[in-house]
Amino acid sequence: MDASHRGALMLVRLVALCVMLVGFLDTALYLTRCFEPKHPESIRVLPIVTNSIPVMVGVVILIRAKAIAEWIADWLE
Repeated sequence: MDASHRGALMLVRLVALCVMLVGFLDTALYLTRCFEPKHPESIRVLPIVTNSIPVMVGVVILIRAKAIAEWIADWLE
């Protein structure tokens, strides 16, 4: 694997991890708002599911990272 393929693979992995981090932070902020002591809310499933969509997208990107990295490296050459 040459340098351009390794760089593209590292970029794809970084993007996937950042997308997953955004999903985790969205879900954590929603749960923090639900457990707030002054104004508690009931926990609903739909906001948790919609806030965790980026986590699922990040996992899919990580699974397909090599194929995406090859596509990016070929596109850049």
